[in-house]
Amino acid sequence: MHEIQAVVSGQVQAVAYRVYAQDAATELGLTGYVKNLPDGTVFVCAQGERDTLKDFIEHLHEGSLKAKVESVSVEWGTPETVFDDFGIVH
Repeated sequence: MHEIQAVVSGQVQAVAYRVYAQDAATELGLTGYVKNLPDGTVFVCAQGERDTLKDFIEHLHEGSLKAKVESVSVEWGTPETVFDDFGIVH
């Protein structure tokens, strides 16, 4: 199992981006979470197989209908904590 930690910047808050990311992750069978950060970016932690995570990163670049994604910064790693599902942190 692999893990990505991504920071998504652009117009990604108040545009249903977290729900979009959760739906995409759930559809792909990934676990982890997504949350808004105080600086206006969105943080995503996702766990799963490498190829599936690569597909998910493509979804992060697309974003929800109202989102305008400027960049997605991704770091790959090994999970320290394993998640059971994919949730939204409020």
